[in-house]
Amino acid sequence: MNDTILKFNKTHEKKNIPDVRPGDTVKVVQLIKEGDKQRPQAFEGLVIALRHGKGINGMLTVRKISFGVGVERIFPLHAPTVQSIEVLRRAKVRRAKLFFVRGKSGRKARKMRGELVPPSTGTIQEVAEDTTDTINEE
Repeated sequence: MNDTILKFNKTHEKKNIPDVRPGDTVKVVQLIKEGDKQRPQAFEGLVIALRHGKGINGMLTVRKISFGVGVERIFPLHAPTVQSIEVLRRAKVRRAKLFFVRGKSGRKARKMRGELVPPSTGTIQEVAEDTTDTINEE
């Protein structure tokens, strides 16, 4: 690719993108413009797809159930309107794209491989090392 395009993309990339994967429950705070005012609006749901990686073209598809209706939103990771992305919960899943969740409802939609430690305790590698140490001690 052209060097000027790469430099331009580097200046517009955000540095504080968390490690987001399909199966995570996230809260995405986006700035909404209403007339001449701006306000933050949170959207909390399950990440069902991550497209184009974490680069400048990265997209995050988040799904939630609102008043009994499934709602999906696609957020560009590096958009200036996306204020923050916070990982609330992690679930171990076997797929990269969780589009099958669209056809499920209730408990079947929540059936994942198991709950991991909340992400606020550390990185995934640290959590994995901590759990193996406790298993070996017992």
